[in-house]
Amino acid sequence: MEKKTSCCFTGQRPDKLPWGGDEGDPRCGRLKRGLAQAVEDAYVSGIRHFISGMARGCDLYFAEAVLALRECHGDITLECARPCETQADSWPEAEQERYRSILDRCDFETLVQHSYDRFCMTRRNRYMVDRSCRLIAVYNGMPKGGTCQTLLYAMKKGLDTVILDLEDFCQ
Repeated sequence: MEKKTSCCFTGQRPDKLPWGGDEGDPRCGRLKRGLAQAVEDAYVSGIRHFISGMARGCDLYFAEAVLALRECHGDITLECARPCETQADSWPEAEQERYRSILDRCDFETLVQHSYDRFCMTRRNRYMVDRSCRLIAVYNGMPKGGTCQTLLYAMKKGLDTVILDLEDFCQ
């Protein structure tokens, strides 16, 4: 895939979302609609390849938004960049099923490394940024953590960054 038509994503996991894992919460619905709009805006601007890191929470929302838009536009591809083979092994069963369902429907699956180590998530994040021209981020303003580090790395690399402020969806 060409970097100039690729977009990656970073965002919060359920433990950092105000609604936790309750996707029936209206704030979660607003965020999912905002993500879907950001994905559509990226498509309109020429993006055709989307990369998700497949973490619980916002990464899965993003992947599902891409898959939904792909139903309308057949020229969209979704790449699932997995940090390691055991990424979802400790997740609740329903989340593991969701993860596998997305993997079954994606166009490309990239395994960054086979075994877990404390740097595999960072390697996955850098893999995505290094292959993209745009980053969409759901960010809560916290100055540490993977989302912040990925956002800073993307800005350092000169990516077009679209930040969806989590607070905007919690009104």
